[in-house]
Amino acid sequence: MLSDPVCRLCGSAAKQTQLESNSGRDYILCGNCKLIRMAPQHFLPREKEIERYLEHNNGMQFEGYKEFLTRAIEPALKHINKKMTGLDYGCGHSPTLSKLLINMGYNCEDYDPMFVENPLDKKYDFIFSTEVFEHFFEPHREIQKICDLLEAGGILTVMTVLWNDIKRFKNWYYTRDPSHTAFYHSETFDHICEAFGLELIYNDGSRIVILKKTDIALPFNLNPNLTES
Repeated sequence: MLSDPVCRLCGSAAKQTQLESNSGRDYILCGNCKLIRMAPQHFLPREKEIERYLEHNNGMQFEGYKEFLTRAIEPALKHINKKMTGLDYGCGHSPTLSKLLINMGYNCEDYDPMFVENPLDKKYDFIFSTEVFEHFFEPHREIQKICDLLEAGGILTVMTVLWNDIKRFKNWYYTRDPSHTAFYHSETFDHICEAFGLELIYNDGSRIVILKKTDIALPFNLNPNLTES
């Protein structure tokens, strides 16, 4: 019996498959939306999560990190302008992406549930979420929160490494980080678009996905408590 029988993104209880991994942790593939999720018994306690994030070499002083973030910024610039207000959702302990954008003349705020307080009491024209989606314990809930912060027509840029070959998952380097709990396929983002009223406008097939909020109610039921026979 699966320790986590219902997908935490699409709510399906059908087509759930246990996966082997050399990480020593259990993972489950949803055949409906192709999300791969870590079994919850392996989730890090909050204090361990924070310790892990503090190990990251993030900040304006790290040229490699700035170049890394540029991979998400450059394709997004085609879809945003300097009159817009943006948010770096999950900016980490040393906000950097917002500073890069501010230096370019854009307006961007910061938020991180563990490191940077922000009342999140308004909507944004664009949101970046870089190397964040893979840390979600509850992807449905977290993605809904982000979408609720976006204006209609707003742009969401996601950076997370996409899986594309289930045969390679067992040895995949991305599972070695114990704080990585959710792994997305390109088809997963098709389901996300349907569920949350988003339009896919860019996917590099590797780690950058850009979505536009349409606010169109589509006939797709994404209930985290849904079970199927």
